[in-house]
Amino acid sequence: MTTDQPEIPVVCEACGTRTSVAFEDVEDAVARHNEQLHDGDPVAEVDPDVLEELADRLAKDIGLLE
Repeated sequence: MTTDQPEIPVVCEACGTRTSVAFEDVEDAVARHNEQLHDGDPVAEVDPDVLEELADRLAKDIGLLE
């Protein structure tokens, strides 16, 4: 049985890269990129626009915007 995981966009402005990573792998992928390419500095991240949209939807779902 295959489950479709949503893909999360990850960006690194310093490298000029953008990629999509399976939801369950995104934390490890970002940490690995930052360790290998940026001496552990938090440079790569989940696309900020996606995080903002997710935060807005979550706030709406739990009633914070009412």
